Amino acid sequence: MQKTRYIILLLIAFLVGLSACHYHVATSLGGTVSSDSDSVAVIPARAYELNSNFEVAADTLWLHLLPFRDTIPVVRGDQVVVAEFDVHPQDSVDSIWVKVARDQETIGWIQEKKLLKHIIPVDPISQCIHLFSNSHALPFFLILGVFFLSFLYRAIRRKQIKLIWLNDIDSVFPIVLTWLMTVAATLYNSIQHFVPETWEHYYYNPSLNPFDVPFILGLFVVCVALILLVGVAMLDDLFHQAKIGIAFFYLIGLASCCIFLYIFFTYIWVYIAYICLAAYSYCCFRWLRRADRYPFACGACGAKMRRKGICPHCGAMNE
Repeated sequence: MQKTRYIILLLIAFLVGLSACHYHVATSLGGTVSSDSDSVAVIPARAYELNSNFEVAADTLWLHLLPFRDTIPVVRGDQVVVAEFDVHPQDSVDSIWVKVARDQETIGWIQEKKLLKHIIPVDPISQCIHLFSNSHALPFFLILGVFFLSFLYRAIRRKQIKLIWLNDIDSVFPIVLTWLMTVAATLYNSIQHFVPETWEHYYYNPSLNPFDVPFILGLFVVCVALILLVGVAMLDDLFHQAKIGIAFFYLIGLASCCIFLYIFFTYIWVYIAYICLAAYSYCCFRWLRRADRYPFACGACGAKMRRKGICPHCGAMNE
């Protein structure tokens, strides 16, 4: 089947590209002497390491200069590098302090919790994770999805507009795409619920290689890769079957559906997510079993039809 060969070739090309990727594991940090103590305090291993590069996300972040009497600012967009760690047991808020540097003149100390709250790793994968994890963006996407679904549902009742599940195109890729989205969202929900430290480690040390990360994280990376591949195949199918105007509205509806599924399966209780995933998988499987059953053809345009009646492509009546 031509579509199957197309997907297999894309998948092989993607896996070959992954062979050069590596997963950098943060090493344990050695002991350091606290400023106010003669004993050696051991700093535990953390998700990031020395020489890690970050971008400041706060408007202004104040770094303390020794002996912690003066401060120096770094602003949004500045890039800093981790230079040193130290332990201050007398600090009741956060005993771990981090020394970061923007340049040779701008070097100072800051509490680790405050630092991690206001910085983003410079790696593009980490920045994408930060963007899609932004709590302010998710409500916007939810409202946008509900708006477009309502708009397209009203439009489809007045005119023959393509829409997933209601008046879908002759392709299995849109349904497969939404199913992969639910699987990826459920995996993300599981990671955050059971092993959140794994996601934290991946955030500071990202990789596209699914074989160099923990198994559940590797499954998530594979799902994201398959979403991209199936999305390309779906676009190819869509623009071969529909005009640009119809394809545009179809893509808006599909994007709204995927956004809704992502938010739903990510934020509900993880065990309910498993039940909903099983139910949605069953619905997708039932739909895919009858996806190629087109016993009729339109007498006017020759398009395939599941049943007699009005042709969804040209609007002709078929008795």
